[in-house]
Amino acid sequence: MEQEYVLSMQNITKIYKDGFVANKNIDFSVRKGDIHGLVGENGAGKSTLMKVLFGQELPETGKIFFKGEEVNISSPLAALKLGIGMVHQHFMLVPSLTVAENMVFGMEPTKGGLFDFKEAVRLTEEVAQKYGLPIDPNMKIRDLYVGQKQRVEILKMLLRNVEVLILDEPTAVLTPQETQELFVQLVKLKEQGYTIIFISHKLGEIKQICDRLTVLRDGCSIQTVDVDSVTEQDISRMMVGRNAVNSLVKTPPKIGQVKLRVKRLNYFNGFGKHVLQNVSFQVRGGEILGIAGIEGNGQREISEMITGIDSIQSGEILVNGTCVKGKSVREIREMGVAHISEDRMTYGAAAEASIEQNLISDRFYKKQYQRGQILNKKVIQRTSRELIKSFTIKCDGGSAPVKTLSGGNIQKVVAAREFSQSPQVMVANQPTRGIDVGASELIREKLIALRDEGAAVLLISADMGELREVSDSLIVLCNGKIVAYFETVEGLSENELGEYMLGLKEQTPEEIGRCFQ
Repeated sequence: MEQEYVLSMQNITKIYKDGFVANKNIDFSVRKGDIHGLVGENGAGKSTLMKVLFGQELPETGKIFFKGEEVNISSPLAALKLGIGMVHQHFMLVPSLTVAENMVFGMEPTKGGLFDFKEAVRLTEEVAQKYGLPIDPNMKIRDLYVGQKQRVEILKMLLRNVEVLILDEPTAVLTPQETQELFVQLVKLKEQGYTIIFISHKLGEIKQICDRLTVLRDGCSIQTVDVDSVTEQDISRMMVGRNAVNSLVKTPPKIGQVKLRVKRLNYFNGFGKHVLQNVSFQVRGGEILGIAGIEGNGQREISEMITGIDSIQSGEILVNGTCVKGKSVREIREMGVAHISEDRMTYGAAAEASIEQNLISDRFYKKQYQRGQILNKKVIQRTSRELIKSFTIKCDGGSAPVKTLSGGNIQKVVAAREFSQSPQVMVANQPTRGIDVGASELIREKLIALRDEGAAVLLISADMGELREVSDSLIVLCNGKIVAYFETVEGLSENELGEYMLGLKEQTPEEIGRCFQ
């Protein structure tokens, strides 16, 4: 007999103002007490469907049934009141506040008309103990590891008595150890009767943790199946409508001269925390050097100091022997440095600008794109068409605003611009985060091709598989210091990497020093 459906979405259609149809008559049902996977390529409609369920978007047509009754979910507050909660990929926490203060945000306990911090701490401890998810209520969010922040987000939802929990790419920034810890927690919640919707691009995780899964493609629901009845290849085929090849062709590197050199880099953030401590390494032409580490250990600061977004406080960065200190972003780019930022919507792309404008935003001032005092539209359009085709960007044409694209296609726009300048140094920070198998494969292939052309590539990634597959050599950051260097990634396991990332293991200074020889 079919288990009870706690949630059912019927004939959901969502059309955005620009006419883009994100969801087309989607049916999506989840059984009570299941961990239900939701998969699909970027632009398939996953995020939009969950935004409809959580009240962040209103559908044009369709009905939602919760516990057998039709409901109107007009806002996130309405969803929470029903018992539907969502943990977003980018955490909705205030870094300067404590865990307890974040936990009760929007439902603050008071005493004598003032905020009752002791009661907030008590509530936090009570819910943490109840669900076996220990956390220190007095710690500031900024001092937590990523896995702990995610725990706070989950506890926030449990404190609000949700019964259905939506997790959007929950393992994107976790170590293998933290991922397995999360899965233990999710299974415990499932055993207590909670229903979990698990959105992920990592098909191995879907197979490991989910009971059933629904595949979306091009805004339509393709199929819902029991996870045990399909292989990862089956899921991939349903997602893309063909057999997807996930293996990269990578020849041994032909190492050249040092193109990027970082010396004794130190950095203090706005809270006075010593984020980077005497970090030194080099990247040679024809080499991909990976940087592994739990998010917040200085990776972003390294990438932004190399590319001129942030100032060098202490230390030295040289590109082909020339110091970049004091140079503008444009001057550093003119030195042959390209940058795929971890935050594609802050530094990578301009949401309101067109695809064409984004693709030439780093070169519009150059002579070939000028026609007297104005821009040469024909050259710009031709360049854009070529890049859209080369990077398989799904769009209605170069004049469409970037904000109308899916996350994966926005990432392709950023990648197309950065790769097409044939850089000598590529700084790629989380280049495939939150994007599907096909888009990830394309960007990884481009990184390897760039390395084969003699460029130096610095790859910063939270994806252990990506680091091991794409990197030639690897350094690991922990507490702002390099704690390990691997001259080759061959034979390096994800678990071993995770031990260094968590500070459980550390190489000797002599071993680490080899990354700067």
